[in-house]
Amino acid sequence: MSDSYKGVRDFYPKDERVQQHMFDVMSATAEQFGYEPYNASILEPTELYTGKTSEEIIKEQTYTFTDRGGRSVTLRPEMTPTVARMVGKKKRELGFPLRWYSIPNCFRYERPQKGRGREFWQLNIDLFGVESIAADAEVIELAYTTLKNFGATDDMFTIKVADRNLLETAFDAAGMDDAQKQAYRQLLDKKLKIDPKEFEKEAKKITDTDPLQLIESTDDSVKEVECNVRDLVKLLQERGVTNIEFDPSIVRGFDYYTGMVFEVFDIKKENARSMFGGGRYDYLVEEYGGPSTPAVGFGMGDMTAYEFLKGHDLLPENRATADLYLAPASEEYVEGAAGAAAFLREKNTKVALGMKHKKIVDHIKAATKLAIPFFAVYGDNECSSGMLSIKNLATKEEKSVPLHEIPRILAES
Repeated sequence: MSDSYKGVRDFYPKDERVQQHMFDVMSATAEQFGYEPYNASILEPTELYTGKTSEEIIKEQTYTFTDRGGRSVTLRPEMTPTVARMVGKKKRELGFPLRWYSIPNCFRYERPQKGRGREFWQLNIDLFGVESIAADAEVIELAYTTLKNFGATDDMFTIKVADRNLLETAFDAAGMDDAQKQAYRQLLDKKLKIDPKEFEKEAKKITDTDPLQLIESTDDSVKEVECNVRDLVKLLQERGVTNIEFDPSIVRGFDYYTGMVFEVFDIKKENARSMFGGGRYDYLVEEYGGPSTPAVGFGMGDMTAYEFLKGHDLLPENRATADLYLAPASEEYVEGAAGAAAFLREKNTKVALGMKHKKIVDHIKAATKLAIPFFAVYGDNECSSGMLSIKNLATKEEKSVPLHEIPRILAES
């Protein structure tokens, strides 16, 4: 028996129900804030990413190949370059501020581990056309609200905010060249994943001066940027996002970030990690040939979101698509049961009609394995009375209900 490709997942119905629940919450939250869905092909020309995203991803983690026309093609490792290309192509036809979201699947060739695979889905939120911290605040508030809509409380996660300009100013003060800056940014992005002593050792290989300490400088340009970040934190706190703090070490791994950056961390010890984040990328649309367009956004991966929900007992109840499993009492009642099922379906009740099994006990076993919450038998009594005896398979409670009342009863359950 062959297995699936390493690092990707098969979604059996039980798994797909959880996945769809996550997508539903993500989509509903984005639309609460007025964001509209968009999509694009998973295939992109490789040059879309070259020099504009993370060099580590491009050189080590992309699935890149040459197509039959001799063109270099990449399975998208992230969505931001795609959406920047799309906006740049049709900016003059679009209404701004532009609020878009998508939940695309992406591919990265990296070592599969808890919360990380080679194929994943990711909620992408992007707001184009606004330079002020109002846009930054909205995007972070949307990230916060998404977790709240999953049922999370403020003591389950924290949001850390910084500004890439602070770090760049500190780099300059430390006399670092471009290669040192890039190396230090990459090291900072891995800070929480490695031992503090290892971080310090690697940092000293790059520079003798600690750039983070230089952020405490009294230089006016540094203080101005820091004040902007602290103003953002204060604004969000006033909006009820109290689990947010300023942390100058937040950097994010992508090269296109230009200013504010943030990351969301799980507080639970067993999964203490950065789950997702985002920031400003004001020049990316312009780099793809479009007009200058300020932009801010974030991406939330489905695998890290799942680990968060699982760790905090926020996963949805395992319940099948069908509301009711309706079993014919015998062969002679198959058509009667089919007619009753058709009537209920017209009333928006989802009904799985029992097949294959001859014994009622086997039908019950099937309904239980399928996680269908309610069960009923259709036989002679049901045919003559127009009533169904509905059994809740979890509580074992059973009640006799007129057929036309069943949609209301199940909807209230």
